[in-house]
Amino acid sequence: MSVLSHDLPEGVLEWIAEIGGGEVTHLHRHVARREAWVVDVTRPDGSLLEGFLRLQRDEGGVDPRRLERETRITQALGETDIPVTKVHGWNADQRATLFGRDPGRSDIDKLESVSEQRAIMEDFIRVVARMHKLDLDALDLDDIMAPRPTTVEQTALGEVDVIVSQWKHFLDVYRDPLTTYGIDWLRRFVPKEVARVSLVQGDTGPVNFMFQGDRVSSVIDWEIGHWGDPMEDLGNIVVREMWNPCGGLTGLFELYEEESGIPYSRFAAQYYSVHQNVRGMIPIHHVCLNAHPRESLAWYLCYRYVGDRTTCEMLAAAMDIEIEVPQMPRDVSGDDVIAEAAMYAQEQDVARVIEDDFAARRAKDVKILIECMDRKRRYGAAIDAIECEEMGDLLGARPSSVSEGNASVCAAILARDLEDPRIVRYLSRKAYRDEWLHQPAVDIYPERRWAELD
Repeated sequence: MSVLSHDLPEGVLEWIAEIGGGEVTHLHRHVARREAWVVDVTRPDGSLLEGFLRLQRDEGGVDPRRLERETRITQALGETDIPVTKVHGWNADQRATLFGRDPGRSDIDKLESVSEQRAIMEDFIRVVARMHKLDLDALDLDDIMAPRPTTVEQTALGEVDVIVSQWKHFLDVYRDPLTTYGIDWLRRFVPKEVARVSLVQGDTGPVNFMFQGDRVSSVIDWEIGHWGDPMEDLGNIVVREMWNPCGGLTGLFELYEEESGIPYSRFAAQYYSVHQNVRGMIPIHHVCLNAHPRESLAWYLCYRYVGDRTTCEMLAAAMDIEIEVPQMPRDVSGDDVIAEAAMYAQEQDVARVIEDDFAARRAKDVKILIECMDRKRRYGAAIDAIECEEMGDLLGARPSSVSEGNASVCAAILARDLEDPRIVRYLSRKAYRDEWLHQPAVDIYPERRWAELD
């Protein structure tokens, strides 16, 4: 057998072999935001265990039990009629889980048939409706979850409070007006009613489930599952359909209401779309400023700037505020022969001859990062000047720098000195400019737009 190339922690490969009852005969890094590996174990009788390995390295970060919680939820749902993958084993010392590998597909957005997409999404909505009606006591997950909420505010804001607490060390020193406004907005606009407390996936929707034919074969990615408002998952679906368009959402939430008996609220879906984006962007902003070389910074830049722009658009939609795309600055810096040479070499001489999928993706990331650096050289100073000018109009005094202005705008938001239409329009213009500046990264997920809601 050929030597397996990997950088897994010592002992993980042996543990996989023991769990599978054979020899690890195939292993490759899966192309995904979170670290994962495709692994095969061949048993003495010739049978094959097809596994999917998840790892949570080091000390586990701000949520050290994240993978353990995902594992426990998956195991619990395996005892219900909710389709999930099998858990072959959990290694507490290594923070590693060996899941079964669903042979189906997750890329519903890549299907050409709209009718096929629709059939799959309707089946998925029925799965979500069943999940939200599950008996929480029977799931026996309270020891791995945050306490069950008992008020409307706790139900709506519980996961926000968890994220804010986990990232307090970052948020205490980070002055980002959209993050500050988004958290404050969520606290001010809590939905008036919650029909019930349910198990919610917290990041559910297209690409976070597998399908075979026109049926859902497994719901995957339970790392932020928690007790919450069922409408939160509908907001999650809105967000994920924006990222992974699959035929729109018209009629799906009416179907959900029929199947679950839980009333659908359009504002709640909008609220939880903002909710998902705001809390989801906090760790993404952190990674964009503190990325480990192991992480795909190009993808995180895409998530951040598409996420920020769409957050502003949904805030505006929820409050009926009109916004518009601002004019972008002209290029006054000219070409950079070094940047052009680096991009050409990376795309033409390096990426074209790489056969490994993960390495090829990383090569594309390098080209994107070079392009982003070049655009910042061309347009960064002009955009900073625009920001200072607009923050001066908002605050009544022009700041001397963007960082000073960000701090002042955050202070004004927390003091609630700014009217919602003014701040949302400013934040939207800023988000449109930031997205445009980082266009090479944004083009990983180009032209993402919100679907119409029932």
